[in-house]
Amino acid sequence: MPMRIPLQQDLDTLQATLMEEGELCARAIRGAIQAVRERDPELADEVIAFDDEVDSRYIAIEQGVEALLARQTPVASDLRLVLAIIHINLALERIADLCVTIAKLTKLVYGVAPDSRLVDALEEMASRGEEMLKISLEAFMNRDLAAAESLMELDELIDRANRRAVQHLLALGSNLELREWGLRMIIVSRCLERIGDHTVDIGEQTAYLVTGEFREFTDASHVDGVVE
Repeated sequence: MPMRIPLQQDLDTLQATLMEEGELCARAIRGAIQAVRERDPELADEVIAFDDEVDSRYIAIEQGVEALLARQTPVASDLRLVLAIIHINLALERIADLCVTIAKLTKLVYGVAPDSRLVDALEEMASRGEEMLKISLEAFMNRDLAAAESLMELDELIDRANRRAVQHLLALGSNLELREWGLRMIIVSRCLERIGDHTVDIGEQTAYLVTGEFREFTDASHVDGVVE
């Protein structure tokens, strides 16, 4: 009879793969916003192709969870961890998909000279989103409830930046080419806002792990929008 793989070994492998996926998502955020700043369609294509790396980790985790459940019978905190891993895996995959959307939007208007103030605002949002992603994953690995809850305030900063971006777009004037660029960038802004929302979702899973009770940190992070 083959030796039974310890449950903890399975869980450790899943968490390690999850952290790899998170680092890939952080790189995707950086690449996507760099493509916006530099108006670089080739870099945008790299971000789009890079999504395959995230997808491979996503599938590996899904298959790992399936194999774990076939071999093991996790209960209590171990079961909560498996459920949290499933939810965080999905959040990370969606973050990567949002980066692909940003890259595709960039390719549509790369030939238009951008509004520097709006680009600066988008870069600030992307930086905050990447910071939130790092905090959310560290909070998960350390089972740090306070760090997970701190994501609420950081998310509000991204939400405010998104609202300012919309207001700035409305003030761009009558330049039709620039307004078309601005309309694309508003969707980029919305994507960055959603990235922040997904990191809050990761924080909620950490709270679930620590407390055994699921609760939404904020209703705002679960309002349905145009971009998921």
